[in-house]
Amino acid sequence: MSREQRVCMSARGVVRRFGGKEVIRGITLTVRAGEIFGLLGPSGSGKTTLVKMLAGIDRATEGDIEVLGTRMPNLEVLSRIGYMAQSDALYAELTARENLEFFGALSGLRGGRLKRRMRDVMELVGLAEDLDRFVGTFSGGMKRRLSLAIALLHEPEALILDEPTVGIDPVLRKSIWDELHALSRRGTTVLVTTHVMDEAEKCGRLGMLRDGRLIAAGTPEELKAEAGAASIEEAFLHFGGVRA
Repeated sequence: MSREQRVCMSARGVVRRFGGKEVIRGITLTVRAGEIFGLLGPSGSGKTTLVKMLAGIDRATEGDIEVLGTRMPNLEVLSRIGYMAQSDALYAELTARENLEFFGALSGLRGGRLKRRMRDVMELVGLAEDLDRFVGTFSGGMKRRLSLAIALLHEPEALILDEPTVGIDPVLRKSIWDELHALSRRGTTVLVTTHVMDEAEKCGRLGMLRDGRLIAAGTPEELKAEAGAASIEEAFLHFGGVRA
């Protein structure tokens, strides 16, 4: 089976309730191996809740989730996933280097390989000169960039990135997207959430979320054609039942 046909992540009839509130409502989708799949939707649409279940951090109330051929959640699969949360999970009292060393060790990185990967990912996110600064002194954008570096550190088979470019300047944002496409070409599967329409255009396929439901899925061109729309924003409004 070709890489394009293999499924890396899947959700089947997934529901997530918190108390009496249903925030994910029967979502079924597949993410193919090696593709960049975007989840597009406004704040509160359920993107973060869905990716937490795909990453194995949360459990579905109903339905099944599989990642890399394994039903989630599963601790062993976590080591094969790079996850960047919407909220930065960093140790402010440690330096960037110490954060990288800590998270690298959790992923089994040691010695020369860890040093090489630290150098590579910090150059990618534009923080190579800040390795020995305390994270507590970082701006919000710098913390996002360090979180992305940590997610990439162990060269995971699948990347799950929740709003990875929030607070990042346009030049660096372009370099990050260039790297995501390079990773995809090398076989890494990338799932990225966004509410930014121009970022959605950079994805191979998109799933559009609104109010916890998957309202459409396909390539950006397929979605625009089906909606008779000139832009992804117009297509989103069409599938959401809103007149542009």
